[in-house]
Amino acid sequence: MNLTLKIWRQKDANTKGKIVDYPISDVSPDMSFLEMLDVLNEQLVAKGEEPVEFDHDCREGICGTCSLQINGEPHGPDRGVTTCQLHMRMFKDGDTIFIEPFRANAFPVVKDLIVDRSAFDRIQQAGGYISVNTSGNTIDANSIPVNKHDADKSFDAATCIGCGACVAACKNASAMLFTSAKVSQFALLPQGQVEATDRVMNMVRQMDLEGFGNCTNTGACEIECPKGISLENIARMNREYLKASVK
Repeated sequence: MNLTLKIWRQKDANTKGKIVDYPISDVSPDMSFLEMLDVLNEQLVAKGEEPVEFDHDCREGICGTCSLQINGEPHGPDRGVTTCQLHMRMFKDGDTIFIEPFRANAFPVVKDLIVDRSAFDRIQQAGGYISVNTSGNTIDANSIPVNKHDADKSFDAATCIGCGACVAACKNASAMLFTSAKVSQFALLPQGQVEATDRVMNMVRQMDLEGFGNCTNTGACEIECPKGISLENIARMNREYLKASVK
């Protein structure tokens, strides 16, 4: 395939960025999107030009670092996949592809397509943990019965990889889906009840401090989420917040 890539180039957070055109030819439909960018960068380096900076790590849809806005959609046109799992067969010969970083005030651009998502880390640090001692004092996992439905829901919430697609998809740049997934994975289990009140209050407070917007109730976050995190988690977090507020 022969494609035209329109890629956002930006030196740093304080420098104005712009879209730069890059033609690329002989792209195999079996390439992943990141492999296609690797080929482009090899060509740029061979010509003495600066390569396009983009985040990646595992390239297996697990780490969440390879987050790109592709033709206006987080992770591109496919569903249930991260950018590294997106293949070029989703595009056609002659296509023009716009590639940009995730857009949110809380995700400042570091360089080109890389954004700083440490805001998510700070939300997690505000309450995304339990106080159970697991250091040399492990407890039999079956000693506390857990309802199968609750366990399944908790595991579903825990599949969130913190990629930020929910924020990029939301017109308010809301982190409600991410935060609610991290709250829910503990709220559904008995081990998470000790800090339940402080957890939801502290994590929501940190989310607001980071500058994320409020939920729009449009559901774009769930649709674009590569792990299919459900909006039910936002409703659960709201209930947890209300309970914590009146205690």
